[in-house]
Amino acid sequence: MWQRLSLYDVRVVGHYLGVLILFSTFGLLPPLCIAVLFGEWSAAERYLLTIGVFLVAGSILRFLRIHPGRLSRQQALAVTGLAWLVLAFFAAIPLHLSGHYANYLDALFEAVSGLTTTGASVVSDLDHLAYSDNMWRFMMHLMGGLGLIVVGISFGLFGKGGASLFTSEARSEHVVPNVVQTARFIGKITLVFIAIATALVTTLCLSIGMEPARALLQSFWVSISAFMTAGFVPMSQNIMYYHSLAIEFVLVLVMLMGCINFTIHAEIIKGRTRSFFTDMEVRSAALWLAVIVIAFMASLAGSRLYSDLPAMVRRGLFMIFAAFSTTGFQNITTTQLTDFLSSGAFLVLAILMAVGACSGSTAGGIKIQRFGILAKGVVATLKETLAPDSARVVASYQHIGRRMVTPELVREATTVLLLYGATYIIGALAGIASGYEASQAIFESIAMASNGGITSGIVVPGMAWPLELFYLFEMWAGRLEFVTLIAVLIQIVVSATPSSFVGWVHARKNDRERKTRE
Repeated sequence: MWQRLSLYDVRVVGHYLGVLILFSTFGLLPPLCIAVLFGEWSAAERYLLTIGVFLVAGSILRFLRIHPGRLSRQQALAVTGLAWLVLAFFAAIPLHLSGHYANYLDALFEAVSGLTTTGASVVSDLDHLAYSDNMWRFMMHLMGGLGLIVVGISFGLFGKGGASLFTSEARSEHVVPNVVQTARFIGKITLVFIAIATALVTTLCLSIGMEPARALLQSFWVSISAFMTAGFVPMSQNIMYYHSLAIEFVLVLVMLMGCINFTIHAEIIKGRTRSFFTDMEVRSAALWLAVIVIAFMASLAGSRLYSDLPAMVRRGLFMIFAAFSTTGFQNITTTQLTDFLSSGAFLVLAILMAVGACSGSTAGGIKIQRFGILAKGVVATLKETLAPDSARVVASYQHIGRRMVTPELVREATTVLLLYGATYIIGALAGIASGYEASQAIFESIAMASNGGITSGIVVPGMAWPLELFYLFEMWAGRLEFVTLIAVLIQIVVSATPSSFVGWVHARKNDRERKTRE
C-alpha cells in the first residue's frame, strides 16, 4: 500500500541527493584541469562557477537531515529516481554557458543523455567544442555508466542506506556479498578496460598522424563511451572521422566487454570460465547475434549503400554491434542510415536497440535475460499443460549456477517488457504527431527509451520542445528500467493528492515522534 512521503521522508531524500551532488563535484575537476592545461580560461571560469553551484546546492540539501538512518525502500526509490534529473539539471549549466547549445533545454537534454549513457547529442559545432566541455560530456558518461549510486557507494558515501540504493538502481546482483565491495569491483573493472582501450586507440591514432595530446584525449573519450555503451563522440563525423578499421575493431571488442554482466567478469577473473560459456544470457546473446547478422546482411545486400562485400561487412557488423550494445556509435552518416539502408536493415537496427544486451552490464534496452526467462516460462507452461496431473514441472536456467524460473521472475520480466513496448509506441506516436515519418519516429523512440542513441535525424539542435521533453523522459525511464521510475511517480502523485487537515496533523506528529526517538 502506497503511503505519502512525510516531511521526514522529504528531508531524508533531500539529504542523500545533497550528498550525491557534493560528491559529483569531483567529476567537474577533470574538465577544470583540462581547461587550465589548454588555456581555455573562459571554460575554466564556467567550471569554477559550476563547482560553486554544486557545493552550495549540495550543502543546503545535505543539512536537511544531519543524521540519516537506514533508508526505507520508498526513500531509496525516490533518491535513485530523482538523482538523475537533479544532477542533470546542474550538469547542464557549463554546457549551456559554452554557447554550443541553442537553449538551456538542449543543454539539459545533453546532460540527461550523457548521464543515462544514451549518447544522442544536440550540440552545435561539435568539432570546435572546447576540450574541457568534451571532457565533461564524457565524465557524465563515466559517472552515469557506472551508476550514480554505485559510484557513491564505492566511496562509502551512503552508510547504512547503500544496500537499499544499490537495489533501487536496477541492480539486483552482488558480485561479492558486500555491496561496497561490489561497487568497487565494478569501478575497478571499468577503469582497467578503459585504460587498456585508451592505450590501444592512442597508439592507432598516433599511427594515422594525430598529434599526441589530441590522440590521448580522444582515445580516452571514445574508450569511455565504448565500455559504458554510451555513444558520445568528440567529432561530428562520429567514428568515421578516424577512417581506421583497426580502431573500429578495438571499439567493437570494448563494446562487447561492456555488454557482459559484471558477475560474469568476476567469475572469469576467479578462473571460472565455465560460467561464461554455460550462462543462459551469454548463449542467448550469441544465438541472437548470429540470427541478426544473417538477417541484416541479407537486407543490406539489397540496399544502395554498398556495392562490394568488404565494405558491407565492415560497416554492417560495426552498426550491428553498436546497436546491440546500445552504444550509439556510427560508422555511416545519418543520411546513409535513413535514405540508403534498406527498410529491413533499418528495422533490424531498431530491434537490436530495443532488445539490448545482457543484464547487470552497462548496456540498455529490455535485456536478453528477460526474454530468456519469458521463453523458459512459456515452455514450462506448455509442459504443465501436457504433463500428467501428478507431474511437477520445474523450469531453470544457468547463471552463476542453476536458478529457478519462478512466477515472480516471469511477472517482473513481462511487466518490464510491456512498459518498454508501451513507451516505444507512445514515443513513436509523439514523433509522428510532430510531422516525422512512421519508420523514423519508431526508430528514434526506441533509440531514446533503450538508451541506444543511434539517431535517425530527429534529435537535432533546437528541436521542437514538446518532443524533446518526451525524449528526455524516455531516456530517464529507460535508464531506470521503469520500475523505479513508476514507483517514484506514484509516490509523488500520492503525496501531492489533497488530504484532510487531520491527516496532515497526524503526519507532522509522527515526524516529531520519530525525530525524538532518533
